[in-house]
Amino acid sequence: MTLIWVDGKLRDADDARVSVLDHGLTVGDGIFETAKVVDGRPFALTRHLDRLVASARGLGLPEPDVDEVRRACAAVVEADPVPLGRLRITYTGGPSPLGSDRGDAPPTLIVAVSGIERRPDTTAVITVPWVRNERGALTGLKTTSYAENVVALARAHRQGASEALFANTRGRLCEGTGTNVFVVLDGELHTPPLDSGCLAGITRALVLEWLGAKETDLPLDALTRAEEVFLTSSTRDVQAVHRIDDRELPAPGPVTTEAMRVFAERSAADVDP
Repeated sequence: MTLIWVDGKLRDADDARVSVLDHGLTVGDGIFETAKVVDGRPFALTRHLDRLVASARGLGLPEPDVDEVRRACAAVVEADPVPLGRLRITYTGGPSPLGSDRGDAPPTLIVAVSGIERRPDTTAVITVPWVRNERGALTGLKTTSYAENVVALARAHRQGASEALFANTRGRLCEGTGTNVFVVLDGELHTPPLDSGCLAGITRALVLEWLGAKETDLPLDALTRAEEVFLTSSTRDVQAVHRIDDRELPAPGPVTTEAMRVFAERSAADVDP
Protein backbone atom coordinates (compact mmCIF):
# COMPACT_ATOMS: atom_id res chain seq x y z
CA MET A 1 0.00 0.00 0.00
CA THR A 2 1.40 3.37 -1.02
CA LEU A 3 -1.43 5.85 -0.43
CA ILE A 4 -4.55 5.43 1.72
CA TRP A 5 -7.69 7.55 1.71
CA VAL A 6 -8.58 8.72 5.20
CA ASP A 7 -11.43 11.18 5.77
CA GLY A 8 -11.30 13.09 2.52
CA LYS A 9 -7.72 12.90 1.33
CA LEU A 10 -4.95 10.57 0.25
CA ARG A 11 -2.19 10.06 2.78
CA ASP A 12 1.07 8.15 2.78
CA ALA A 13 0.56 4.75 4.34
CA ASP A 14 2.97 5.59 7.18
CA ASP A 15 1.04 8.78 7.96
CA ALA A 16 -2.53 7.47 7.67
CA ARG A 17 -4.06 7.82 11.12
CA VAL A 18 -7.41 7.53 12.89
CA SER A 19 -8.25 8.44 16.46
CA VAL A 20 -7.52 5.88 19.17
CA LEU A 21 -11.08 6.66 20.30
CA ASP A 22 -12.61 5.67 16.96
CA HIS A 23 -15.62 3.45 17.64
CA GLY A 24 -14.47 1.03 14.97
CA LEU A 25 -11.36 0.40 17.06
CA THR A 26 -12.81 0.45 20.55
CA VAL A 27 -15.99 -1.59 20.05
CA GLY A 28 -15.99 -2.78 16.43
CA ASP A 29 -18.70 -0.29 15.46
CA GLY A 30 -18.12 -0.22 11.73
CA ILE A 31 -18.77 -1.82 8.38
CA PHE A 32 -16.59 -2.69 5.43
CA GLU A 33 -16.45 -4.01 1.89
CA THR A 34 -13.72 -5.89 0.06
CA ALA A 35 -13.75 -5.69 -3.72
CA LYS A 36 -11.43 -7.37 -6.18
CA VAL A 37 -9.30 -5.11 -8.38
CA VAL A 38 -8.28 -6.42 -11.81
CA ASP A 39 -5.86 -4.38 -13.94
CA GLY A 40 -6.59 -1.27 -11.92
CA ARG A 41 -10.40 -1.61 -12.05
CA PRO A 42 -12.62 -2.60 -9.10
CA PHE A 43 -15.01 -5.44 -9.87
CA ALA A 44 -18.74 -5.18 -9.09
CA LEU A 45 -18.20 -1.89 -7.26
CA THR A 46 -21.84 -0.81 -7.53
CA ARG A 47 -23.01 -3.98 -5.78
CA HIS A 48 -20.40 -3.48 -3.06
CA LEU A 49 -21.50 0.11 -2.49
CA ASP A 50 -25.15 -0.92 -2.35
CA ARG A 51 -24.28 -3.44 0.35
CA LEU A 52 -22.17 -0.86 2.21
CA VAL A 53 -25.21 1.41 2.38
CA ALA A 54 -27.44 -1.47 3.51
CA SER A 55 -24.96 -2.40 6.25
CA ALA A 56 -24.80 1.22 7.44
CA ARG A 57 -28.59 1.33 7.69
CA GLY A 58 -28.65 -1.97 9.57
CA LEU A 59 -26.02 -0.78 12.05
CA GLY A 60 -27.67 2.61 12.49
CA LEU A 61 -24.76 4.58 11.03
CA PRO A 62 -25.33 7.64 8.83
CA GLU A 63 -25.45 6.52 5.23
CA PRO A 64 -22.10 6.93 3.51
CA ASP A 65 -21.77 9.42 0.67
CA VAL A 66 -21.53 6.95 -2.20
CA ASP A 67 -20.03 9.56 -4.55
CA GLU A 68 -17.27 10.26 -2.04
CA VAL A 69 -16.61 6.54 -1.61
CA ARG A 70 -16.35 6.18 -5.40
CA ARG A 71 -13.89 9.09 -5.54
CA ALA A 72 -11.84 7.52 -2.77
CA CYS A 73 -11.78 4.14 -4.53
CA ALA A 74 -10.72 5.74 -7.81
CA ALA A 75 -8.00 7.74 -6.08
CA VAL A 76 -6.34 4.83 -4.27
CA VAL A 77 -6.56 2.53 -7.30
CA GLU A 78 -5.05 5.21 -9.53
CA ALA A 79 -2.28 5.75 -7.00
CA ASP A 80 -1.46 2.02 -6.95
CA PRO A 81 -2.84 0.34 -10.11
CA VAL A 82 -2.16 -3.27 -9.12
CA PRO A 83 -2.83 -6.04 -11.68
CA LEU A 84 -4.73 -8.03 -9.04
CA GLY A 85 -5.66 -6.52 -5.73
CA ARG A 86 -7.93 -6.21 -2.72
CA LEU A 87 -9.80 -2.91 -2.35
CA ARG A 88 -10.89 -2.38 1.25
CA ILE A 89 -13.55 0.20 2.17
CA THR A 90 -13.95 0.74 5.93
CA TYR A 91 -16.62 3.00 7.43
CA THR A 92 -16.88 3.37 11.20
CA GLY A 93 -18.82 5.20 13.88
CA GLY A 94 -16.00 7.73 14.23
CA PRO A 95 -14.46 9.09 17.44
CA SER A 96 -16.78 8.33 20.35
CA PRO A 97 -16.75 8.00 24.15
CA LEU A 98 -15.24 4.84 25.59
CA GLY A 99 -18.05 2.30 25.74
CA SER A 100 -20.94 1.45 23.45
CA ASP A 101 -22.48 4.92 23.20
CA ARG A 102 -21.74 6.76 19.95
CA GLY A 103 -20.45 10.31 19.97
CA ASP A 104 -21.36 13.28 17.80
CA ALA A 105 -18.33 13.10 15.49
CA PRO A 106 -18.90 12.15 11.85
CA PRO A 107 -18.09 8.63 10.66
CA THR A 108 -14.60 7.68 9.57
CA LEU A 109 -13.99 6.58 5.97
CA ILE A 110 -10.85 4.65 5.04
CA VAL A 111 -10.11 3.18 1.60
CA ALA A 112 -6.97 1.22 0.77
CA VAL A 113 -5.78 -1.23 -1.87
CA SER A 114 -3.10 -3.91 -1.78
CA GLY A 115 -1.85 -6.45 -4.28
CA ILE A 116 -2.76 -10.12 -3.87
CA GLU A 117 -1.78 -13.39 -5.48
CA ARG A 118 -4.27 -15.38 -7.55
CA ARG A 119 -5.90 -17.99 -5.37
CA PRO A 120 -5.27 -21.71 -6.03
CA ASP A 121 -7.99 -23.51 -7.97
CA THR A 122 -8.69 -25.82 -5.01
CA THR A 123 -8.43 -25.55 -1.26
CA ALA A 124 -9.06 -27.39 2.02
CA VAL A 125 -11.66 -26.33 4.62
CA ILE A 126 -12.66 -27.41 8.10
CA THR A 127 -15.88 -27.24 10.08
CA VAL A 128 -15.78 -25.58 13.49
CA PRO A 129 -17.81 -26.10 16.70
CA TRP A 130 -18.92 -22.47 16.93
CA VAL A 131 -22.10 -21.25 15.25
CA ARG A 132 -23.51 -18.26 13.43
CA ASN A 133 -26.47 -16.60 15.13
CA GLU A 134 -29.06 -16.27 12.38
CA ARG A 135 -31.21 -14.06 14.65
CA GLY A 136 -28.55 -11.64 15.90
CA ALA A 137 -28.58 -7.86 15.55
CA LEU A 138 -25.68 -8.02 13.08
CA THR A 139 -26.95 -10.90 10.95
CA GLY A 140 -26.59 -10.12 7.27
CA LEU A 141 -24.43 -7.04 7.88
CA LYS A 142 -20.78 -6.87 6.86
CA THR A 143 -19.41 -5.36 10.06
CA THR A 144 -15.90 -4.93 11.41
CA SER A 145 -16.83 -7.14 14.40
CA TYR A 146 -14.77 -10.01 13.00
CA ALA A 147 -13.07 -11.52 16.04
CA GLU A 148 -14.94 -14.84 15.86
CA ASN A 149 -13.81 -15.15 12.24
CA VAL A 150 -10.22 -14.54 13.32
CA VAL A 151 -10.45 -17.35 15.87
CA ALA A 152 -12.07 -19.79 13.43
CA LEU A 153 -9.67 -18.98 10.60
CA ALA A 154 -6.65 -19.45 12.89
CA ARG A 155 -7.94 -22.95 13.71
CA ALA A 156 -8.31 -23.66 9.98
CA HIS A 157 -4.75 -22.59 9.29
CA ARG A 158 -3.45 -24.82 12.09
CA GLN A 159 -5.16 -27.75 10.34
CA GLY A 160 -3.75 -26.94 6.90
CA ALA A 161 -6.94 -25.35 5.57
CA SER A 162 -7.70 -21.90 4.20
CA GLU A 163 -11.26 -21.55 5.47
CA ALA A 164 -13.58 -22.59 8.31
CA LEU A 165 -17.28 -23.33 7.79
CA PHE A 166 -20.02 -22.60 10.33
CA ALA A 167 -23.42 -24.05 11.04
CA ASN A 168 -26.07 -21.74 12.50
CA THR A 169 -27.82 -22.16 15.85
CA ARG A 170 -30.23 -24.66 14.27
CA GLY A 171 -27.41 -26.88 13.00
CA ARG A 172 -27.95 -25.81 9.40
CA LEU A 173 -25.13 -25.10 6.96
CA CYS A 174 -24.40 -21.37 6.92
CA GLU A 175 -21.11 -19.88 5.61
CA GLY A 176 -17.37 -19.50 6.04
CA THR A 177 -15.41 -16.80 7.84
CA GLY A 178 -15.26 -14.77 4.64
CA THR A 179 -16.96 -16.95 2.06
CA ASN A 180 -20.25 -18.41 0.95
CA VAL A 181 -20.46 -22.15 0.34
CA PHE A 182 -22.08 -24.12 -2.49
CA VAL A 183 -22.62 -27.89 -2.54
CA VAL A 184 -23.57 -30.34 -5.26
CA LEU A 185 -26.11 -32.99 -4.20
CA ASP A 186 -27.43 -35.50 -6.74
CA GLY A 187 -25.92 -33.38 -9.49
CA GLU A 188 -27.74 -30.18 -8.43
CA LEU A 189 -26.10 -27.03 -7.10
CA HIS A 190 -27.29 -25.62 -3.75
CA THR A 191 -26.30 -22.82 -1.37
CA PRO A 192 -27.77 -21.85 2.02
CA PRO A 193 -30.54 -19.21 1.92
CA LEU A 194 -30.01 -15.79 3.48
CA ASP A 195 -32.26 -16.69 6.42
CA SER A 196 -29.59 -19.21 7.45
CA GLY A 197 -27.66 -16.18 8.70
CA CYS A 198 -25.11 -16.09 5.90
CA LEU A 199 -23.92 -12.85 4.34
CA ALA A 200 -25.42 -11.87 1.00
CA GLY A 201 -22.13 -12.29 -0.82
CA ILE A 202 -21.56 -10.43 -4.06
CA THR A 203 -19.99 -13.44 -5.78
CA ARG A 204 -22.72 -15.65 -4.31
CA ALA A 205 -25.38 -13.48 -5.93
CA LEU A 206 -23.63 -13.56 -9.30
CA VAL A 207 -23.28 -17.35 -9.20
CA LEU A 208 -26.98 -17.63 -8.40
CA GLU A 209 -27.82 -15.38 -11.35
CA TRP A 210 -25.40 -16.89 -13.83
CA LEU A 211 -25.70 -20.58 -12.95
CA GLY A 212 -29.17 -20.92 -11.44
CA ALA A 213 -28.19 -22.59 -8.16
CA LYS A 214 -30.92 -23.33 -5.63
CA GLU A 215 -31.13 -21.65 -2.23
CA THR A 216 -31.72 -24.64 0.04
CA ASP A 217 -31.89 -25.05 3.81
CA LEU A 218 -29.35 -27.83 4.41
CA PRO A 219 -28.04 -29.58 7.51
CA LEU A 220 -24.35 -29.18 8.22
CA ASP A 221 -23.82 -32.88 7.46
CA ALA A 222 -24.73 -32.20 3.84
CA LEU A 223 -21.00 -31.57 3.57
CA THR A 224 -20.40 -35.28 4.26
CA ARG A 225 -22.70 -36.25 1.38
CA ALA A 226 -21.90 -33.60 -1.19
CA GLU A 227 -20.37 -34.73 -4.48
CA GLU A 228 -18.69 -31.35 -4.91
CA VAL A 229 -18.20 -28.27 -2.76
CA PHE A 230 -16.94 -24.83 -3.67
CA LEU A 231 -16.46 -21.47 -2.00
CA THR A 232 -17.22 -18.02 -3.34
CA SER A 233 -15.91 -14.61 -2.32
CA SER A 234 -14.72 -11.41 -3.93
CA THR A 235 -11.07 -12.47 -3.91
CA ARG A 236 -11.56 -16.23 -4.39
CA ASP A 237 -14.19 -15.94 -7.14
CA VAL A 238 -15.22 -19.63 -7.41
CA GLN A 239 -12.79 -21.97 -5.64
CA ALA A 240 -13.16 -25.76 -5.49
CA VAL A 241 -12.81 -27.63 -2.19
CA HIS A 242 -10.69 -30.79 -2.26
CA ARG A 243 -10.86 -31.57 1.47
CA ILE A 244 -13.41 -30.99 4.24
CA ASP A 245 -11.99 -31.95 7.62
CA ASP A 246 -10.67 -35.49 6.87
CA ARG A 247 -12.84 -36.11 3.81
CA GLU A 248 -11.22 -35.86 0.39
CA LEU A 249 -13.27 -34.75 -2.61
CA PRO A 250 -12.49 -34.80 -6.34
CA ALA A 251 -11.88 -31.18 -7.23
CA PRO A 252 -12.77 -29.38 -9.26
CA GLY A 253 -15.67 -31.61 -10.24
CA PRO A 254 -17.75 -31.05 -13.38
CA VAL A 255 -20.31 -28.68 -11.82
CA THR A 256 -17.58 -26.63 -10.14
CA THR A 257 -15.53 -26.55 -13.32
CA GLU A 258 -18.52 -25.14 -15.19
CA ALA A 259 -19.13 -22.58 -12.44
CA MET A 260 -15.49 -21.48 -12.61
CA ARG A 261 -15.67 -21.16 -16.39
CA VAL A 262 -18.91 -19.21 -16.46
CA PHE A 263 -17.84 -16.87 -13.68
CA ALA A 264 -14.49 -16.17 -15.33
CA GLU A 265 -16.10 -15.43 -18.68
CA ARG A 266 -18.98 -13.31 -17.39
CA SER A 267 -16.85 -11.31 -14.95
CA ALA A 268 -14.26 -10.60 -17.65
CA ALA A 269 -16.98 -9.32 -19.95
CA ASP A 270 -18.48 -6.86 -17.45
CA VAL A 271 -16.45 -5.19 -14.69
CA ASP A 272 -19.58 -3.89 -12.91
CA PRO A 273 -22.33 -6.48 -13.40
